Amino acid sequence: QVQLVESGGGLVQAGGSLRLSCAASGSIISTNTMEWYRQAPGKQREFVARIIRFGTTTYADSVKGRFTISRDNAKNTVHLQMNSLKPEDTGVYYCRYPIFDSWGQGTQVTVSS
Repeated sequence: QVQLVESGGGLVQAGGSLRLSCAASGSIISTNTMEWYRQAPGKQREFVARIIRFGTTTYADSVKGRFTISRDNAKNTVHLQMNSLKPEDTGVYYCRYPIFDSWGQGTQVTVSS
């Protein structure tokens, strides 16, 4: 079983930035696909970003050009840099390891207008 722990959420004004982190147990980050999802109040969880083994990244249209997913192999951590935040980015952000369908507990991001 893979343990994932997210951190870095908080309250920020529109236009601001946050950097989320997801620390994984075991050395999985460097060799596997990792993903970020989010869930806004009253809405279904939705895909945000993905990074695959060789570094190719994919983003939801709603965050393209504003968010960047990356990983630090030495620290077994994946990051989500979020810039130009909008109120509609508010929600709980989750890290996912798709091979085992493992999820973290989530970190709250609130963007005020």
